[in-house]
Amino acid sequence: MAEVVRYSDEDLKEFKALIEEKIAKARKDMQIYLDAYNNAGNDTMDTSPTFKNLEEGNQVMAKEENARLASRLEKYIKNLEAALVRIENKTYGICRATGKLIPKERLKIVPHATLSFDAKIDEKKSK
Repeated sequence: MAEVVRYSDEDLKEFKALIEEKIAKARKDMQIYLDAYNNAGNDTMDTSPTFKNLEEGNQVMAKEENARLASRLEKYIKNLEAALVRIENKTYGICRATGKLIPKERLKIVPHATLSFDAKIDEKKSK
């Protein structure tokens, strides 16, 4: 029977700290986007008809951009939280396509990765 290859508990602890730090930063950033989205001005400070239409269009675009960025961060946080589950299950860092360990360098850059770089390239080619 083949020996299961995984990262050591010490490595997993290091990755867990990294991921928790990234989750905290992402949540803080997401709150900034949500606050900006919710606090977009609806005042009557500038009632000039010429500039009002331009300003309203700009506010709508800014709100849409903030909502899009918040949505991306929400997905990122969910992926990081899933990585924490894999750490608890001691399956973190194992490529779901090859079953081999994903290099530490990749996991430090993309801590929620579930595919090695080569498997990711192969996946994109097959699409």
